[in-house]
Amino acid sequence: MRDKIICVNTGMFLIRLGLGLVFVIHGWGKLSHMQDTIAFFATLGLPAFIVYLVSLGEFIGGIAMIIGVYTKWAGFGIAIIMAGAVYFMWGKGFSGGYDFPLVLLLTSLGVAFTGPGTATIHSLIKKIEIR
Repeated sequence: MRDKIICVNTGMFLIRLGLGLVFVIHGWGKLSHMQDTIAFFATLGLPAFIVYLVSLGEFIGGIAMIIGVYTKWAGFGIAIIMAGAVYFMWGKGFSGGYDFPLVLLLTSLGVAFTGPGTATIHSLIKKIEIR
């Protein structure tokens, strides 16, 4: 039983780490090139304030996923962003279009519904406090 719990928690950490890294990198890319990002979103008919929400949501949501805090809210927030990405990529078809945003959306929802596991910053802090 203990081995199963360790595997599940390790698995959740790896899922959160992969998901979080993708969003930190993509969010930072948007934040670092804000004018280009605003111009691209404008071609989709989206106002600049949406760019800030998406960029910060990806970056902060990614950090939350990696460290395992507020993963429910981060997961739902990222899923909303990815639902928008799926919507705007729908016309390109599945392969090379909305496939990647769909996987990110579903993975984000999976973490939101499942929880972060025990490999989180909270768990680490508790272990340090006990010693």
